[in-house]
Amino acid sequence: MSSTHVEFHSVTVRYGDAIALDDISFSIARNSIFGIVGPANSGKTTLLKCINRTIDFIASAKVDGRVTIDGEDVRKIRNVYALRRRIGMVFPLPVGLPMSIYDNVAYGPRRGGIHDRETLDEIVETSLKQAVLWDEVKDRLGSLGTKLSGGQQQRLTLARALSLQPEILCLDEFSIAIDPVTTMKIEEILVELKGDMTIILVTNLIQQAHRIADDLMFLNDAEIVEVGPTEGVFASPEHEITARYLTGEMG
Repeated sequence: MSSTHVEFHSVTVRYGDAIALDDISFSIARNSIFGIVGPANSGKTTLLKCINRTIDFIASAKVDGRVTIDGEDVRKIRNVYALRRRIGMVFPLPVGLPMSIYDNVAYGPRRGGIHDRETLDEIVETSLKQAVLWDEVKDRLGSLGTKLSGGQQQRLTLARALSLQPEILCLDEFSIAIDPVTTMKIEEILVELKGDMTIILVTNLIQQAHRIADDLMFLNDAEIVEVGPTEGVFASPEHEITARYLTGEMG
């Protein structure tokens, strides 16, 4: 099996007349953490939406080029629901389902045909532990997930994504509502999880990318400025604008 898991081939995305991604091409290695950084409105979230085709929900969006997973064009995959089950997605703001903590995590596996209680119990516990939430909620799994704090709801969203054991996990500024200590614990788990999945991490925390990303891409104004091994990008960026962004001189 190829070491390349996800690949963008000359992808351009427009929202009406506005260009969100401008002819970008790059590849993501299997079982790696691929970090994406860049200012607001540089195209980072749009990029993630192209992978699991949630871009399809935006009526004004027009996508040219190809996004492939294991060489297969995602836009030619007929069963979009099956595609999205393969790709866990966590956005900056938590999206809790109006049901119990347990049922929030068990929702995806149940829809996938798993109904054995013992198996579901194991999935729920494992997923909540991976999201560093188990110890806080294990005695109230029947409580409404929407009653949790913002940071807890964000981790519940992460647990729900992990419950399907995705082959690709997309994280869009997942730590925006999570305290630094818990964020560091989740980072440690993500490094372990890359043995089982490919992780694509959009982050506004430059040092987070430095700590855990194997490869790093800097997006600016819908274009790729630089992409390569993280240590190399930090140690000797090829472009002055990259250096300015990584050192906090530009936002």
